[in-house]
Amino acid sequence: MTTFGWYPVFLKEMLLFRRKLLRIGYLFSAMVAPFIYLIAFGFGLGRNVSINGTDYLSFLIPGLVAMSSMNNSYTWVCNSLNMSRLYFKTFQIFVQAPIKPASIMMGEVLAGMVKGLFASSLIIMVGFLSVDAFTLSPLFVAALLLNCFLFANLGVIIGMRTKSHEDTATYSNFFIMPMAFFGGTFFPVDRLPLIIKSAVYVLPLTHTSILIRKTVFDGEAMLSLALLILCATAFFIYGSKLIRQYSE
Repeated sequence: MTTFGWYPVFLKEMLLFRRKLLRIGYLFSAMVAPFIYLIAFGFGLGRNVSINGTDYLSFLIPGLVAMSSMNNSYTWVCNSLNMSRLYFKTFQIFVQAPIKPASIMMGEVLAGMVKGLFASSLIIMVGFLSVDAFTLSPLFVAALLLNCFLFANLGVIIGMRTKSHEDTATYSNFFIMPMAFFGGTFFPVDRLPLIIKSAVYVLPLTHTSILIRKTVFDGEAMLSLALLILCATAFFIYGSKLIRQYSE
């Protein structure tokens, strides 16, 4: 139980996820937002736009993958944990069981990663169908996995700290949504004013957007990778601490 203590937590979330996947409305809800952005900005406004010597659609799709993995890894974990802790009272069962806090954390995070990767795979399929030069480089895969891991950790943190389901929307409005638009998803960060640019470079999604578009592991990629690993590790440690100190 100690070694695989994360598995019951992970399995519970996957069983719920499988049940939701059987609903057509749930599947389309995961697709609608990124596909609206793709059609409006990629096929609409960006048809005659080029960035850094490539067409805009080739620039946009990796950014949408980063944004979609962030939104889904974070939102699904945050909402699920918040509801199970405050309303269904199922989270208390895990706390009382002989499972280490880090194992509970890992189970929730792995479930969030699966959900984030699922949503991202829909955008990746569109990339293969619509962009001739679209490929999955090792840096692309590493950035995607790390981004899902990082924001699933953040989802646990917010899910543990919020006092009501409405509070989760507040965190999303002030942190997740601005990061989705200013974190390098739709345009390069270096085009922002200097003051805003300095703040944006603090955001994790910015470094995911940088890393996911890299084909060569240069100094910038190394810095972004290091910052993402640092943030993910800090979030995991803090989330495990919140679970260990949980007393509701």
